[in-house]
Amino acid sequence: MAVNYRFVSCTPADVFAVLANGWLYPSWVVGATRMRSVDATWPAPGSALHHSVGVWPLVLDDTTSVLEWDPPRHALLKARGWPLGEASVAIDVQQRKNGCVIRIREVGTAGPARLVPRAITDPALRVRNVETLQRLAYLAEGRA
Repeated sequence: MAVNYRFVSCTPADVFAVLANGWLYPSWVVGATRMRSVDATWPAPGSALHHSVGVWPLVLDDTTSVLEWDPPRHALLKARGWPLGEASVAIDVQQRKNGCVIRIREVGTAGPARLVPRAITDPALRVRNVETLQRLAYLAEGRA
């Protein structure tokens, strides 16, 4: 399981305000290129974001759905990226003095990518999620 942490100079509520705005998803998730639609019930459990991943002309349409939503502390998402597979992405936020710490944990849960050894996938996911957390921090701190 790939795990990343980042301190941000804002409140957990600011972080969850960004997460709750489904239209911002490609702004902070590395690899997501555009939004096609956001369920009206987002971010309620069971709701989904309909997005695309990849670089044109190799763009795939897929979804990310909410499994658990407990603002401003915890969100659990199921990110789909077929034909590569699916991943479980947990985002946890803890209040700290002068800000908060965001932790993102990601692990492949289905599909061909799950067959790749974690010694290969985890370092790649950690590198990707450094940028993901940096983008999320910019958006959340900009709200504060």
